[in-house]
Amino acid sequence: MTGRRLDEGDYIDRNEIIGIVQRQPTLQNQPGAEFNYNNTGFAMLAAVVERVGGRPFPQWMEDNVFRPIGMTSTVVRAHPSHVIPGSAQGYAADTLAGWRELRDIGGATGAGGIYTTVGDLALWLANFKTGKVGAPGFLEQMTTRYVLTGGDTTSYGMGLFVDRWRSIRRFQHGGADAAHRSQLIYFPDLDGGIIVDSNDAAFNAAAIADQVAGIFFADRIPPTPAVAAPAPAAAAFDPAGFDAYAGRYELAEMPGFVLTFSRDGARLLGQATGQPQFDLTATSDTTFTIKQVAASVTFHRDAGGGVTSLTLHQNGNHPARRLDAATPPARPDLAQYAGRYYSAELEVFYEVKVDGETLVATGRHTLPVTLRHGKGETFNGNMPLAAIEFQRDGQGKVTGFRAGNGRTRDVQFGRQ
Repeated sequence: MTGRRLDEGDYIDRNEIIGIVQRQPTLQNQPGAEFNYNNTGFAMLAAVVERVGGRPFPQWMEDNVFRPIGMTSTVVRAHPSHVIPGSAQGYAADTLAGWRELRDIGGATGAGGIYTTVGDLALWLANFKTGKVGAPGFLEQMTTRYVLTGGDTTSYGMGLFVDRWRSIRRFQHGGADAAHRSQLIYFPDLDGGIIVDSNDAAFNAAAIADQVAGIFFADRIPPTPAVAAPAPAAAAFDPAGFDAYAGRYELAEMPGFVLTFSRDGARLLGQATGQPQFDLTATSDTTFTIKQVAASVTFHRDAGGGVTSLTLHQNGNHPARRLDAATPPARPDLAQYAGRYYSAELEVFYEVKVDGETLVATGRHTLPVTLRHGKGETFNGNMPLAAIEFQRDGQGKVTGFRAGNGRTRDVQFGRQ
């Protein structure tokens, strides 16, 4: 939200992170009440390691983790100007240039920023069995699912996702920055793992890892119970039938986060708030897989046959209701929202202007964000302002807005 263009070489200095946290006026939730994957906590933990360990985090990791395990080709990149010999730069497809180089994310120390090799990562996975490096009981802590204060069990331990793949236990974690993708999987019952790395921004490391696991461990995976016959192939689905599903769906657990579906000829398309467009493949007349990630959607009809909701299947089942496209809400007078807004928490301004039938927010470095009216005082955009809700005083005058972009929410901006 500060307007950094990480894909264009900007970075967030790790020393800024504590300052941002200190300026955060309130917590998003009470500790332990919900699971919200985030990098901030790991960045702060790295600072704790430095202060308690009495040396820079890269040096502490070298002395206490990498060298004892035998990872001789692994280093923490503390700053984007740090040259790593033999490193693979990240790339993204570009319609004009073919490919363009993308930088990695500075300030990721603790949450990422480690350059390594497949061989060294294999040694890292082996440590889950040997326990050569780590305090007593570390593996149990890392692989025990956290139970929230409300009683729900998450799929996350202390730094690892813990689940099952087919019929066997799995410890796993993916990684992604501007244009690097990775997936690490360890199967404790097989004492084997999968490591996938790529420097292509569009690469689906998780899907490739699953494919490799299915081939390499085929004779060691216990048979799974019989399942129903596979769904019809994509060719059996008439793309025109997707028009009934085209529209906007808002996740129930994340108001303002909208999935939008459309069709371009035979191509079925979707897009989530603040994220790039993705392709879908039909697996039946109501279910579709998302090609770029390990996810799928199921559309639901009501008693009258109308499509009123869907379920997103990605690390669980996430219901979403269809926003009423037939009778769109009355558009408010957009001029009342125009103005300059400031966040003391982020120390950043946004200028909101009227552009036809939408609002457009611009910051010092950000690309213009188109804000489309949702309902009430809410507007939906894209990164870095995926959703905002305007606020008024007792006289009805707009005084500010709260902004969110998925894992971050309720960042306060006051009208100047």
